Amino acid sequence: MNPYIERASTAGLEWVKSSYSGNNGNCIEVAALPGSGRALRDSKVPDGPALAFAAAEFDAFVQGVLDGEFRRA
Repeated sequence: MNPYIERASTAGLEWVKSSYSGNNGNCIEVAALPGSGRALRDSKVPDGPALAFAAAEFDAFVQGVLDGEFRRA
């Protein structure tokens, strides 16, 4: 899997922003990839790049968030 999508807006993906996101513009959007992977992009730069993850990689990231692995010190 290519870990990088150069132009997220032209990738033909359906991008979703969390309903918990406010209107401050500091959000990421996620899209489902063919083969069950996920892509992430910065909502402020929809024509910019996106990062692509295999399903297992994305699941591990989400679990890390839920477990508090990325809390600021």
